[in-house]
Amino acid sequence: MRQTLPFTHRQSAHCESGVMSALTTHAGLPLSEPMAFGLAAALAFALIPFVKLSGLPLIAYRMPPGAIIRGVRKRLDIGMRRFTFGDPEQGMAALDRALDEGRVVGLQSSVFWLPYFPEDMRFHFNAHNLIVYGRDGGDYLVSDPVFEETVRCDRASMKKARFAKGALAAKGLMYFVERLPAEVELGRAIPAAIRANHRVMAKAPLPFVGLRGMRRLGRSIVKLSRDPRRRDTYLPRFLGHVVRMQEEIGTGGAGFRFMYGAFLKEAAASIGEPALKEASAAMTEAGDTWRLFALRASKMCKGREPMNAPALSDIIMQCADREAAAWELLRIAARHR
Repeated sequence: MRQTLPFTHRQSAHCESGVMSALTTHAGLPLSEPMAFGLAAALAFALIPFVKLSGLPLIAYRMPPGAIIRGVRKRLDIGMRRFTFGDPEQGMAALDRALDEGRVVGLQSSVFWLPYFPEDMRFHFNAHNLIVYGRDGGDYLVSDPVFEETVRCDRASMKKARFAKGALAAKGLMYFVERLPAEVELGRAIPAAIRANHRVMAKAPLPFVGLRGMRRLGRSIVKLSRDPRRRDTYLPRFLGHVVRMQEEIGTGGAGFRFMYGAFLKEAAASIGEPALKEASAAMTEAGDTWRLFALRASKMCKGREPMNAPALSDIIMQCADREAAAWELLRIAARHR
């Protein structure tokens, strides 16, 4: 029997912020993707040397998976139900029950097992978020934020995707909106979110997080170029890794800066704070500078331009300086609220 829930699909830049925007909007609280990202205080930077990916340090440009869901829920006082399961069959039965109850359900999944992804786009990433809004026979009707149109997924593949093993294993995580607040106070929520994100980016005590982490990255590039054992082989690999994490994973480092800039522009209009618009322009400039770094570094890695570590380091320092200027504007604006 065909079951369909009234739901509007919207393509988004990033899966988790897109899902939270769609779920809250469907429930009756219109929320743009940039607003969801900003209210969750999700912008970040980290260069973590003791966590390795194929022998290279972990680099992150946003808060960890799940932070946007938790952040929006907490900041707006949204009632959400969240479930994980030890048994895959129980998890699939719970999904079916939720759909039978008329719910639109968010799921965490593995990209590798989702058959509607083109083969060359599938990789073992277990923190991809999507929405299931109905069923048609043996297929689930899926609103995946990274796709232009809705898609379908058979039951066996959905089960594999939800219960894939490995890093960030979802354990069948499903979640849905159960209650909306009686009133949303953006005049309170937006400054609180900005202050929380400012603490991460400008006040983090760890040297590899936030603005300090960016400058550490800039210094590391020069240091590697001066080490004859690592200059010719490791440095190009390291730079390629930085660019890949920045440009190819989710919306990447520059993309997240553009999204946060869009949040600040919307927030300025929402609460009548012109300083946020100025900070938005500064954050967008930082995103442009990150893109410049990616362009120059990729050319150097491929031998299309001579390797120039000091020049790349200087661009990273410019990124840090531009973001520092934006966060100072935001510190002042949020302090008065």
